[in-house]
Amino acid sequence: MTLGRGAIDELPVRIAPTSSMRNGSGRVRWWIAWTLFFSTVTNYISRQTFSVLSPMIAREFHFTHTDLAKVFGTFQVSYALTWLLGGILLDAIGVQLGLALAAILWSVVNIFTGFASSVFGFAAFRFMLGIGEGFNWPAASKTVAEWFPSQERSLAVAIFDSGSSVGGALAAIGIPWIALALSWRWAFAFSGLLGFVWLVAWFRVYHPLDRHPRVTRDEAAYIRSGQEVACKSGLRGLQRYLQLMKDPNVWGIVLGRSLTDPIWWFYVFWLPQYLSDARGFSLRSIALFAWIPFVAADIGNFTGGWISSYCIRRGVPVVRARKAVCAVSVIPILAGVPAAHLHNVYLAMALICVALWGFASWSTMGLTLPSDLFPQDVVATVTGLSGFAAGLIGAAFTYAVGILVDRFSYGPAFLAAGLLPVVATICVFALIRPVKTKPLSY
Repeated sequence: MTLGRGAIDELPVRIAPTSSMRNGSGRVRWWIAWTLFFSTVTNYISRQTFSVLSPMIAREFHFTHTDLAKVFGTFQVSYALTWLLGGILLDAIGVQLGLALAAILWSVVNIFTGFASSVFGFAAFRFMLGIGEGFNWPAASKTVAEWFPSQERSLAVAIFDSGSSVGGALAAIGIPWIALALSWRWAFAFSGLLGFVWLVAWFRVYHPLDRHPRVTRDEAAYIRSGQEVACKSGLRGLQRYLQLMKDPNVWGIVLGRSLTDPIWWFYVFWLPQYLSDARGFSLRSIALFAWIPFVAADIGNFTGGWISSYCIRRGVPVVRARKAVCAVSVIPILAGVPAAHLHNVYLAMALICVALWGFASWSTMGLTLPSDLFPQDVVATVTGLSGFAAGLIGAAFTYAVGILVDRFSYGPAFLAAGLLPVVATICVFALIRPVKTKPLSY
């Protein structure tokens, strides 16, 4: 690939690490990673409030599964669009301001969702919620690319991405009790207010690496020692996208995400309704059991992140380590296929937990690959492209699940959720190739 205009004198270099740099003196980067974790937690509590309360809301307003699919799918469409456009915006204005504005938007919208009373009303608020929440992952991925060397990157991704599992679990436990004690409308208000609490921590903890008041010289040098210093691109806008679209690594990331994310949406959006419909769970029973699969997913995030980081420290090439974790993670995902056909609800829940554990391990690799393969100034854009495609396919899958359940059963959806990641992994192995230096033509 050719160098972008104006980049001839800015070739990438690696800084030879000193002993103090190898120790990673300073822990500011990990404070930032955990702040991103809590951003994801609040993001998911807001997102899951409607899903957890869907059995109660559907009974009150006589919604069909197809109606629920419209509400779920509307969120995914706007969420997908924000992943695409949000990555561009974040690359332009930076993550500090971009993620703060996004948190304000999703928090305010979630509070106002408590005033909805129709399919159109819920869908409209969910559409706006998706706009705000779509910024979280491109922003977090860009932050990790800026603040972590490659050997620590997958663990950092596992930390912030595990917030989705923790947030989902907390929503499943806490939201039903708020709804039963007060009302489902107050549950939306509570989950929305959490974002404003997080904002205080974000502005205290995060600053750009070159201007952070608390980062030490050793820590900054250690971070840079594990990164290529990418040139500034001479290409912008449409030219950048055209260049990216020619790169098979981009397509490997996009197809991998697009064929695995719908599985997560299936379990996240439909699990409470499935437990109510097929297993006869009350809202109290959902609060007691629906959080467990999210804990399994949380373990999966750290399993994938730790194993790939361990392999890299032992000399395994970065991309090869990520691919290996994807290949192994597909096996437990298949455990979800027979769950819909088992009479024993506890065994079915156990298989769903195994499936989500495998998914979260795979997902951590999918979110890490953009920062492994591309310069920092396009990481959010590549991540946004993959999220856009995954959101649209996820919305189609969600709508299809609603139709299938109304006409048949949950069985075909569980089957598809088990098999799609196999195709995704084949795409990753076929298309993604390691690069000796990150491409400089974007």
